[in-house]
Parts: sequence; C-alpha cells; structure tokens
Amino acid sequence: MARVLLIEDDAGVREALRLGLELEGYTVLEAANGAEGLRRLAENPELVVLDVLLPGGDGFGVLREIRRQSAVPVLMLTALDEVEWRVKGLREGADDYLVKPYALSELVARLEALLRRSKRPEEVLSYADVVLYPGRMEARRGGRLLELSPKALQLLQCFLEHAERLLPKETLMQRVWGQEVEPNTLEVHLSALRRELGEPMLLHTLRGHGYILKRP
Repeated sequence: MARVLLIEDDAGVREALRLGLELEGYTVLEAANGAEGLRRLAENPELVVLDVLLPGGDGFGVLREIRRQSAVPVLMLTALDEVEWRVKGLREGADDYLVKPYALSELVARLEALLRRSKRPEEVLSYADVVLYPGRMEARRGGRLLELSPKALQLLQCFLEHAERLLPKETLMQRVWGQEVEPNTLEVHLSALRRELGEPMLLHTLRGHGYILKRP
C-alpha cells in the first residue's frame, strides 16, 4: 500500500490517524510541523495529508513549498469550513480538502481516489500559451499563474475545448451555470477572464453573435 506523509501538529490526532491508516495498510510518515514535513518529503511519499493550521506558519505556506518541490497529491485537513478557505487551498495546489470532524472511512476513500487519479495521465487543455489543468483548477499563461474564480476557470475550459469556434452566450451559460443567467453575470466573469489573460488579447467579442478564443 502507499506511503502517506501526515503533517499534523496535534499529537493525539496524528496518533489516531496513523493507527487508522496503518490498519488500512498504509505506511505512515509523521511530521509535527511544516519544517519537519518538508524534510520528510525527501522520503518520496505517494500522498500527503496536511493540516491547514500548523505552528510556526500556516499550512498554505507549507503547501506552496511542497508544490515547488513535488507533484505529490495533497489532501488538506481543516476545521475551517468557509468556502473561501477551501477555494484557497485548491488554488494553492491542494488536490482535495476535508473538513473536520470527518470519518476515517471518508479520508481513506479520498486517499484511494487521489491514488487512482495520480496514476492516470493528467488532463491538460492548451491553446497558444495558455494551459489549463482542470483536475486541480489551475490555469497559466506563459507560465504565469492566473488568478481566476471557479466560474471563470469553467469559462476558460469551455473556450479551450472549443478554441477558434464562436460560442454564443446561451452556450456559455448552459455550460457553466446549467441554465440561462442574467447577461451581466456572464459579462462580469468574462471581463475578469479577459483581464487576467492579459495581452496579447485572446478572448474576442463578436457583438450580437458571441465570443471566441483566437490568436490576434
């Protein structure tokens, strides 16, 4: 079974998780703080379970450093249930997010899913110098990370899947929202996407017809 690096400062929680995961057949590498966790990353775990709230620095900083060193799947644990925290974790490079309290069976199921996913080639969509990784909600242009909302990322995915094809407003609404929405709602997200993509402009408006992703 896989080797899991568990980065958790609470000794009781860490011990309980270690025992539970070992009963499921995992080999567990333990770390009580971010610095120790980053050192143990050199032991090449196949999965990382990372607590968001760590002493001496938050888990997001540790996550960013992990991502600089490795593509290992990371599942974040947190007591913070606000949507913005979950989105922040995913956009910083986490592969999954689990809110405390949780059942060990759910944690194990999520780790199994991450293992299966990591063994498949990662889906990549690209056009010009724009690259999107749908599985981790990450997009880049010329290597620069794009700061996009989930809806803007979905719009970008739609454009990349239909590059150089005209997409009417109705198509974009159905694809991203599943229904027609106020035109202004669509325009706000398209403007944010266009602004973040920067220059040279790739996203063009054909008034009265729709939008197209196309090289200038």
